[in-house]
Amino acid sequence: MSAQVRGCAPLGETILGRRIESHVSYLVRHRPLAAPALRLVCFPHAGGGANFFRDWHRHLEPSVDVVAVRYPGRENRIGEPLIPTMDALAPQIAEALLAESPVPTVFLGHSMGAAVAYETLLRLEAAGADHVTRLCVSGRALVARPAAPAAARTDEELIAAVTSLGGPHVQIWQDPDLRELFLPIVRNDFHLIDTYRRREESPLLRAGVMALTGDRDPRVTAGAQEWSTVTTGAFTSHVFEGDHFYLVPHAEQVARLAVARQDA
Repeated sequence: MSAQVRGCAPLGETILGRRIESHVSYLVRHRPLAAPALRLVCFPHAGGGANFFRDWHRHLEPSVDVVAVRYPGRENRIGEPLIPTMDALAPQIAEALLAESPVPTVFLGHSMGAAVAYETLLRLEAAGADHVTRLCVSGRALVARPAAPAAARTDEELIAAVTSLGGPHVQIWQDPDLRELFLPIVRNDFHLIDTYRRREESPLLRAGVMALTGDRDPRVTAGAQEWSTVTTGAFTSHVFEGDHFYLVPHAEQVARLAVARQDA
């Protein structure tokens, strides 16, 4: 496979059976709704994509609009450059979400996606939006420190770091073509989250916060309660059986919990 695969492919070409199109949205819907009563916006983990949440609409009422965020440089946005910093990524996602109808909305981000969701919500609230009522942060402590910068890791060390977390597609690293395709994406995302630091002067969120972790993800579970300090709203936390990717076997329960009424 040529190096052109890595986000430099001209728009309109086909990569691994996928046609690369221009002007692809950040927001993906696998069940579009004309008039939703509630919206759940899902932010993927490092190396992940919108397809991680492709079946989540099946777990929720037909009135819930399930939207997955698709970061550049992957899936049908593979022809676009990767974005290596939070300060570049979060404003673009916020801009896309501000263009949506302001129905009651819940954000759910997993791992890196939890930090992206938080930074995106800060920007929405700063713009005056008040329709996001809850931020669900899954598989991430408020303050996380990397073991080593992604740039300092060899390819094998980076793959070892990813596979140690588990997840549904660890077998892709055994395929040379998929390895060549996904390794730059993972390196970019690890760089983004390794270099990200929450600003201490960030305003408190008005939306409530819900922290979700697996009981075999001890580094995250120990720091999950710290998310209570970023909001003036309600804070709750829930621990599920499982590792860093506990939400794969518990997808239905997590989806329903995320959108449950706060007084339920």
